[in-house]
Amino acid sequence: MTDAAKPAPRLEKPETTRMFESDLIERFSRIHPATPFVFWLPVIAFCLVRTYQRSVPLALTLELFVAGVLLWTLTEYVLHRYVFHWVNDTSWGKRIHFVLHGVHHDFPNDKDRLVMPLGASIPLGIVIYAMFYFALGQVHAEPMYAGMALGYLGYDGTHYAVHHFKQTTRVGKFLRRHHMTHHHADHDGGFGVSSPLWDLVFRTMPHAKKRTAPPAAV
Repeated sequence: MTDAAKPAPRLEKPETTRMFESDLIERFSRIHPATPFVFWLPVIAFCLVRTYQRSVPLALTLELFVAGVLLWTLTEYVLHRYVFHWVNDTSWGKRIHFVLHGVHHDFPNDKDRLVMPLGASIPLGIVIYAMFYFALGQVHAEPMYAGMALGYLGYDGTHYAVHHFKQTTRVGKFLRRHHMTHHHADHDGGFGVSSPLWDLVFRTMPHAKKRTAPPAAV
């Protein structure tokens, strides 16, 4: 076979890309996957210790904590579906979408961008704490906030795991398949990452082969 007849070598797609011109902003757009756990686990522990010191009944503490976890799963779903997948055809709209989530779909195995940077999670956490504080009062807000923060860590940890670790359990394999179907086959479904709960509720389970509309009756 002559050189001219040889097939062109297949170029491997890079796993990452530069997002910002500023070296400082670019640096903080990347994060080690352990960083959210290092920051947020002490916050969770602090809230639970304060709840214990206030002698809040254990049953009520557990109820508020579980409610916080469930509320995170809904927040995760809403953010992913309506914020991360918001699309606007203007140049600034496309840029915002790329920064928020498009970069992840273009470079899904970029290990430095699989968990939320602290520059995003801390402001979001402050806003959520303020909402809980004014809606429930500090005594009840903090155990629910601890549950929500743990739910968030479950989301970050699950997202990193399904992209970078081989899943050997039935649950792990299901969550990986659920998320990879969202990535590669159905961008309009599979918005839950740590749980498919709200995809089931709102009928947005992802499909490996997207359904087509039935033909119109004649």
